[in-house]
Formats: sequence, C-alpha cells, structure tokens
Amino acid sequence: MVSFTDLFLTSLLAAAGLGSVLPPRIGTTKDPKIGRLSLQQVRNPRAHKAFNGARATYRTFLKYGVPAPDYLKKAIAHIDEEQEEAYARIKRDTGSAAAIPINEVDIAYVTPVTVGTPPQTLMLDLDTGSSDLWVFSSLTPSSQIRGQEIYTPTKSSTSQLLNGHTWSIRYGDGSSSRGTVFTDNFTIGGLEVKSQAVQTAQEVSSSFTQEQSLDGLVGLGFSTLNTVRPSSQLTFFDNARPNLDEEVFTADLKYHATGTYDFGFIDSKKHNGTITYTPVQPSPGYWTHSLSGYSVGSGAFQSSQISGISDTGTTLLYLPTAIVTAYYRQVQGAQNSQYYGGYVFPCASTLPTFTFGIEGARFTIPASYINYTRISPTSTTCYGGLQSSSGLGINIFGDVALKAAFVVFSGTNPPRIGFAPKPLAS
Repeated sequence: MVSFTDLFLTSLLAAAGLGSVLPPRIGTTKDPKIGRLSLQQVRNPRAHKAFNGARATYRTFLKYGVPAPDYLKKAIAHIDEEQEEAYARIKRDTGSAAAIPINEVDIAYVTPVTVGTPPQTLMLDLDTGSSDLWVFSSLTPSSQIRGQEIYTPTKSSTSQLLNGHTWSIRYGDGSSSRGTVFTDNFTIGGLEVKSQAVQTAQEVSSSFTQEQSLDGLVGLGFSTLNTVRPSSQLTFFDNARPNLDEEVFTADLKYHATGTYDFGFIDSKKHNGTITYTPVQPSPGYWTHSLSGYSVGSGAFQSSQISGISDTGTTLLYLPTAIVTAYYRQVQGAQNSQYYGGYVFPCASTLPTFTFGIEGARFTIPASYINYTRISPTSTTCYGGLQSSSGLGINIFGDVALKAAFVVFSGTNPPRIGFAPKPLAS
C-alpha cells in the first residue's frame, strides 16, 4: 500500500506544477485533520424485495469472475417464480401491496456518502472485497438505471476528468461494468478526500441494475487491485490514511440491524474481549488470511488452516465442501438442492452453531445467522447462510461470519486483520 511519504511527495509536486512527474493517482484529505470517524449504516427504502439466497450466491460467482453453474441460474428463475406467486397471493388476500414483507436478508444496509460541490448524496456499499470506487452516473444509460441515484460530474464545480483513464470490471457471466474516471471531493461521515478518483459508470452489469438499493461501491481492498488504467488509483482508505489517528478501519456489522464502520480508531466499547490478530496476504489485493479451524455445534474443534477472504461485500459464508457437509449433516431435512441453488432445509429445523478459529481464539456464529432466509415469504423451506466454496475456487468469509465478531482491518506494514468478541443478537 502507498506510504505517507509517497502521498506527500505527490502533493508537493502537484503544488509546484510538476504533477505529471508522477502517475496521476493522487487524493488529498481535507484539513484540518479529522483523525477518526464513525459511520452508521442506514436501511435503504429502495431495497429489492426479490433478493434471495440463490441470487446472493450467484452474485458472489459474478463478483469473483467465476462462471455460475447452469443449475444456479435455473434456481433463481424457480425462486423468482415462487416469490411472485407469493406476492400475488399476499396482495390478493390483503388487498394491499404494502403488506408484502421484505425478506430480512440484510442486503439493504448501505452507507450515505457525498460527491462533488455542491454535494450529491449516494448510497454506497463499503466493500473489502474490491478496490474500485464506482458509481451510477449521468453517463450510465437510462435503460440500466432502475431507481438508483446518480452522480453528475457536470453539476460539480470540483470535478475533473482524468484524461485517458478508464476502468472495467468483468464478471463471471461475461458482463461488465466500465466507464471513465473523474476526480472530485468525496466525503464519508465528515471526512473529505479531495481529488478522490470516482469511477463513473458508462455501462453496468444487469446484476447491479436489478439491485435498486445500491448506487455503487466503495472498495476497501488494497489499491493494487484497483482496475483503473493506465494508472491504478488509490482507494478512499489509502487517501485518508495520512490524516487518520491510526491506520485502521473496523467493521461492526449486525444481524438484522444497521452496523457501523469506524476509520482511524478502535472503539473499545464495541467489543468485550481481546483483539486477536492474524497476518494478511495482500496479493493480489484482498484481505486474505487463514482460519485456524472450526467446530459444529458442541462438537470438537477441528484444527485446520483454511485460507480465504474477509469480504464485507459478500453476504454468505463459503467454506470447503467437507466442512459444509459436516454442518448440514446435523440439520434434519437439509439437502444440497440444485433446484434451489444450494443447501436448504425445513425452516422449522433446529440448526447448530458454527465456530471458527482465529489463531487461538474462537468465534461462534449463532444458528439464527445461518438460517439465512425463506425461499419466498410464505415458504417453509429456508436457504442456508453457509454454502460450499467448491465452485468458486476460493473460501470467502462474508457477512454471515463477520457479524459474529468485531473486525479490525489494519493497514500497518505488514497488514493484519483482527477479530474480537462482542455482544451478539440471537
């Protein structure tokens, strides 16, 4: 990751009119020094009712550039059909569309940010599994916008086109999101970064068009993963780091509730035990680290090095098939269903907890977190929050796992990630 010295030198050259000496990947934090900030997520009223477990898994395949299996695509069609039938039945029985419940799948929580001068407010997802800050924009075709708010560079007096720079993210289904790059003032929770690279979409994948609650992403992976070319750009965190009290940000995600992200400090009130750190392998740009093992329910802890990515932008927990099979073997009626796109079970079944290790510490995911969601609002079949990673080729520690701990992302050299216990909702 870039050092404070690099940022200072770049700023100094730019002030002297020599900015072209270095690649144009500069962002500076507004003075006076803020040092720390706390961001509360909000529930976005534009959340899409039809989101479901199979769609969450499908989105994970797309994100990591892996072609999704045909059965998963068919599963989404089956579930969409069941959901539409359920919605129609509810509306018919109650006489009101307002009575249709939104499945509590915790995908509607976003963070408000502002871009430009005067500020334009967008609802973005803070994503440790990517390093691009991209947004729906006035350059996005109207046919690809379905209720999202957009950023209009021409309405900002501080926007500057980054000449000759483009970005492109290709997904597992062959679709892509791509566009041009502007620099502009970007503010989260009172912390403003001037000349932050803002990747404006000229094309978005249909999977994002369908996600009405989301106006874009703030990537919090390592800047080496940024897709802007010919010069990759610094993430918001890297640009803000010189002005933070500590080179950290933390995620305190909640079950069926809004969580918080803190930048520049570790809030001792949000955890109730020691923070256990483990090394991070930052190449090619993810927060990759190892679990030290696992246990199912009250079973014995199985020591095993399980490498994966801690990703706040992925909903579910994806682990090796052997572990997932061992878990669902203890759930009555559970099956790996191609029809529904993953492990499902009767909603009335009793689920065990799942415990994972970080070095010598243990963290237990409550059973309720793994009972992810009903297939449809009136279904008696539920989709599991723990799924196999075999098709993905990589283990991903998504929100189902991250909600079970207070998580510290430390940008120190070398980088590391820390987990601490906290009070959990059941």
